[in-house]
Amino acid sequence: MGQVDRPREQWGTRAGFLLAAIGSAVGLGNIWRFPYVAYENGGGAFLVPYLIALLTAGIPVLIFDYAMGHKFRGSPPLAFHRLSRRVTALGWWQVAICFVIATYYAVIIAWAARYVGFSVGQQWGDDPDAFFGEFLHQADEPSFGTSYVPGVAIPLIVVWLVTLGVLGFGVRRGIEAASKIFIPLLVVLFGILVVRALFLPGAASGLDAFFSPDWSAITNGKVWVAAYGQIFFSLSVGFGIMITYSSYLRRKADLTGSALVTGFANSSFEILAGIGVFAALGFMATQAGTAIDEVVTDGVGLAFVAFPAIISELTAGAAWFGILFFSSLLIAGLTSLISIVQVLVSAVQDRTGMDRVPTVLIVGGAAAAVSIALFPTRGGLFLLDAVDRFINAYGVALAALVAVVVVAWGLRKLPLLQAHVDSISVVRLGWIWKITLGVVTPVVLGWMMIDSLRAEFAENYSGYSGSFLMIAGWGVALGAIAVGIVLALIPWRNAGPAPDTAASGNASHEAVTPAGKDES
Repeated sequence: MGQVDRPREQWGTRAGFLLAAIGSAVGLGNIWRFPYVAYENGGGAFLVPYLIALLTAGIPVLIFDYAMGHKFRGSPPLAFHRLSRRVTALGWWQVAICFVIATYYAVIIAWAARYVGFSVGQQWGDDPDAFFGEFLHQADEPSFGTSYVPGVAIPLIVVWLVTLGVLGFGVRRGIEAASKIFIPLLVVLFGILVVRALFLPGAASGLDAFFSPDWSAITNGKVWVAAYGQIFFSLSVGFGIMITYSSYLRRKADLTGSALVTGFANSSFEILAGIGVFAALGFMATQAGTAIDEVVTDGVGLAFVAFPAIISELTAGAAWFGILFFSSLLIAGLTSLISIVQVLVSAVQDRTGMDRVPTVLIVGGAAAAVSIALFPTRGGLFLLDAVDRFINAYGVALAALVAVVVVAWGLRKLPLLQAHVDSISVVRLGWIWKITLGVVTPVVLGWMMIDSLRAEFAENYSGYSGSFLMIAGWGVALGAIAVGIVLALIPWRNAGPAPDTAASGNASHEAVTPAGKDES
């Protein structure tokens, strides 16, 4: 079955696109990963390699994704197919990665939703760690059992209903409209949270720990790898989201300007998150009479154990502090989940020509079904941890590395993409973009891959059994590659060239872009 030509949806305004792109980039990792990574890698000094990583890898890869989506007017499979039929599998691989991430990402959002309610009466009591385990009914060891936890399954279903509902309304009336509400709301809620945290006793010691520079860290290679890794994973690049989002832009779109706005907005939110988190951790250390390094943690432990402990120590406004924090997690997670599932929807629409609502119900419903079947179980946390580790390290990062190397060095298409970007953008790329994308990014991503594999083979991740990791870790990561290859083998007879590269490009494109409606 070939792709059916149809007028492509479009963003209503440039602001709507930017808010959606920022919403995708700003996710759970900004709040619970960046502060810890910065603290562990030189504190204030980490901001130097972090900024360099943003300029030499993050924004260049973001522009690469924007150029692919905008020039070839399609989801990752269609965009790569139009670039060269030999690399269609790269696009389907990215779609498979998005499917996997969506299934477990929704679960964390469901946890955040429950903790908004738990914050009202600090229901976690004096032991948030034990409460979290009880809330999940966590098994003692990894398993694939089907013992369901209703307290997780029910909010998870609601999360999926909201996500699919937004997607069902389309790009402009769904994703863009939701982003115009969620992103300003997120900034307001988190801004209030940060201001409140800054006035807590001990906040200054937390900020001092976060920002005090250890300049010796600048010469440590692992610090630079950590900086590039943080930028890469927090910008939503390399696994199809930005390719998909940019495919809905109008004919005249300032791609470099949009990439700069998205990149710096994402990093600004990360620094804001670091200020809020470490002000709160400084308060926690002061109350406990311990050093700041004894309370610093990241990920699930920070969000669902450390922060509840902080909230319990507050003498006034504890409930509101908790509601603000977990509502911020909820909103940041939802905007990212919507963007991830949109990649699946767009790819299937491009491939089959189906209408949006049936596609959302079928494809989004499939992701929701897998999510609900596997993760709200007693062994769900172990499964989530392993899948997240391997699909990020050997899915997202590896897919981006392969895509950049293939396009830059295999197909030698960077000049083509650069010419497209320069023809419509205010800031021209020049040779520096090809150097950073074709040399710096592959070197850094390649080193990250080698370093990660070395650690993987030295000992099992988190001490999990080899059999468990073969299924939940390596099996998932390699399975995504296999799915990409298999789907690419199915003939795509009617993909056609991108509207703006076809022989009748202007006429074809104008059919999609009304005259006089250039992006503002």
